[in-house]
Amino acid sequence: MRLLPKRFETLKRNTKKNIVPLLTPYLLKLRINTYAPYIGAGIKIDYVDLDQGLCVVSMGLTALNKNIVGTQFGGSLYSMVDPFYMLMLMHQLGNKYVVWDKSSHIDFVAPGNSKVTARIKVPTGEIATIKTLTENGEAVFREYTVDVVDEQQKIVATVTKNLYIRLRKHSKSNEQNSRMPIPD
Repeated sequence: MRLLPKRFETLKRNTKKNIVPLLTPYLLKLRINTYAPYIGAGIKIDYVDLDQGLCVVSMGLTALNKNIVGTQFGGSLYSMVDPFYMLMLMHQLGNKYVVWDKSSHIDFVAPGNSKVTARIKVPTGEIATIKTLTENGEAVFREYTVDVVDEQQKIVATVTKNLYIRLRKHSKSNEQNSRMPIPD
């Protein structure tokens, strides 16, 4: 009788360790693509690779996201890039770190008259840089910029995100939890 619970616990532990990380990008894409505000705005994740820190997000021009002059609504342009740097950094850094959005700025460059796309990428070497900068326990603020482009690759908007990153043991945000599995 004692073997059944022990085997179940082993199965549960192995599933969490081996299966869930493989499903995380798929589950994230599914969750965000079915998130009501994103459905309403027509925002869609086209590609996600959390391990490589890359996410491609698009938004077609529809009756639901046009502004009063018939172009892409600015709030939707910002929404399409809002959570992704935080999510990718949380995934890549793991549970030993706290990551929060600190501030953002959007610069509207040209009207969005067609489908728009954002290619959100964590720069190569960024994780190593963050780990070095945070090893003394201090908070680190990192800035990331992403362009939202139209079908002709012309810039429609530029979004700048400023993120707060700190080792969890030095943070007052110990209770920050993600709804997606994050490596230990």
